[in-house]
Amino acid sequence: MCGIIAYIGARPCRDILIEGLKRLEYRGYDSAGLAITQTIGDCTTHVCKTVGRVADLERKLEADEPTLNGTIGLAHTRWATHGAVTDPNTHPHTDDRGLICLVHNGIIENYVSLKKLLEEKGRKFRTETDTEVLATLVSELYDPDHAKTGGMDLEAAVQAALREVTGAYAIAVMSTRDPDTLVVARKGSPLIVGIGNGEFIVASDGSAIISHTARAMTLDDYSVVRLTRDGLRTSTIDNVELSPKVMQLEIELGEIELGGFEHYMRKEIFEQPRALRRTMSGRLNHNEGCIVLGGLLAHAKELVRSRRVIICGQGTALNAGMVGEYLFEDLARIPTEVEYASELRYRNPIIEEGTVVIAVSQSGETADTLAALHEVRDRGALGLGVINVVGSTISRDTDAGVYLRVGPEIGVASTKAFTGQVMVLTMMSLFLARRRLMSGTDVSAFMAELARVPDHIEAVLEQDDEIRAITEKHIGRENWLFLGRGYNYPTAMEGALKLKEISYIHAEGMPAAEMKHGPIALIDEGMPVVFIATKGAQYDKVMSNIEEVRSRGGHIIAVATEGDEDIRRVAEDVIYIPECPEPLSPMVAVVPLQLIAYHAAVLRGHDVDKPRNLAKSVTVE
Repeated sequence: MCGIIAYIGARPCRDILIEGLKRLEYRGYDSAGLAITQTIGDCTTHVCKTVGRVADLERKLEADEPTLNGTIGLAHTRWATHGAVTDPNTHPHTDDRGLICLVHNGIIENYVSLKKLLEEKGRKFRTETDTEVLATLVSELYDPDHAKTGGMDLEAAVQAALREVTGAYAIAVMSTRDPDTLVVARKGSPLIVGIGNGEFIVASDGSAIISHTARAMTLDDYSVVRLTRDGLRTSTIDNVELSPKVMQLEIELGEIELGGFEHYMRKEIFEQPRALRRTMSGRLNHNEGCIVLGGLLAHAKELVRSRRVIICGQGTALNAGMVGEYLFEDLARIPTEVEYASELRYRNPIIEEGTVVIAVSQSGETADTLAALHEVRDRGALGLGVINVVGSTISRDTDAGVYLRVGPEIGVASTKAFTGQVMVLTMMSLFLARRRLMSGTDVSAFMAELARVPDHIEAVLEQDDEIRAITEKHIGRENWLFLGRGYNYPTAMEGALKLKEISYIHAEGMPAAEMKHGPIALIDEGMPVVFIATKGAQYDKVMSNIEEVRSRGGHIIAVATEGDEDIRRVAEDVIYIPECPEPLSPMVAVVPLQLIAYHAAVLRGHDVDKPRNLAKSVTVE
């Protein structure tokens, strides 16, 4: 959630901060602000913040501070947690003495007790936020005359403050009395430091710095970095010096720009064929009939001997994990279950010898999934990650894993990450199946079908205009059902989730057979009911379910296999997808559902890429 961007260097940072905030808008927010310290003449820090979009902040800044040109500053997009959506509650936050300016992602869980302690010391508060408490705590410990008195400088004050904090944080801190220092730190919330030529750009996401530098340093939990124009120092909150971990960002600028598309979500839907080819690239060895996943090789024997797989995630990642459950049991013959990460952590799970836990997350920063991963690994499970963002926390905290390689996903409603997650889980199941029971010939045949999936998706995308027309007929309906069986029960779940996320239409996804055990009572004349009715083992059963809905007046929209003319007898609208093996059908069948959701949101006039109340990366529980 939220976004952080900060800068120290030789350039005026105003435009850099605004550009960075715009790059971070996709993460979800309700207000924005920045602070810049002017070092010419009297050293002063100027704070500008407002409820609304970054464009509103930009206009307010132009009106209030048109000549602001300092070379150190920080900025933030806020998604409210503590306190209402108001200008005072917007970041950056300052202390009551005007010494400290701070931005923060995460939650300070013990802020109430800290606030009481600080109030007893005479400190005053103007907001409802936990972040102001942290800024005030740093101020209480900071000695602006430290060079003379030997008291705590800014770095030491931040370290000491964080030793008193319980919760999650990514912070950037500066002081009016020390305009040549920027201090940043993290625990449980992402933060990276971009390394430029005589400058540093701090951000919660690589997309905010890639236009300036591709060299970046990742921060581990409990790490603190002091940045000056001359260099950096990395340490723990206990002041144990650390070696910087510098990496090359695997992001291309073109991947985070619209490139002629109206919305990022639409761009990412249409990127799926190319993205999946990249996911498979170098991983399908047709000559030897095997899957090559370098991230798993060191644990191959342990995985082959595994007795149970648990897949955990939230939202779209959970739906992908549900497809993975079918794949691991069907292809690799390993008992598998799927768990909401938020429930797994607190359920006192039984983790036996031979248990493998796969954490699925696009961002690699999902707080619930990360907490569940730590819980099960502490109990002895082998932890694997299925992650898109290189260097993310989950990718560092797992024993091994596989990257999606689908490129940055900007739209809040996940599309190419879902198909990428299903693709990776498919390859992981084949990786194990080849070592456990499948012959090279069988795996080669399956891989040949797998390689055709991007072509099948391209065929579906060519029907975009027809799918829009189908959606438009039902745009006034406020309740939809999405139904599927077997491999496409999770597809139905994902279709309903997409429609809810961006069009704000109430939708439910469920197994088609479950519908008659209660939800059938909701069906009335003309209610849109989307069936994934592709050819497969349960096709006849799905046709029976369609008849049950049809007899009660529901309007049937069927996603069917090319060449199926029988479906036209029972469905008012049909969207055809190319024929493919049933285990691979979710990656193809989900695409028309993504397009339905997209067109519904556009037709209803909603902000497709930034739906209300949602954030791209949920980094708090």
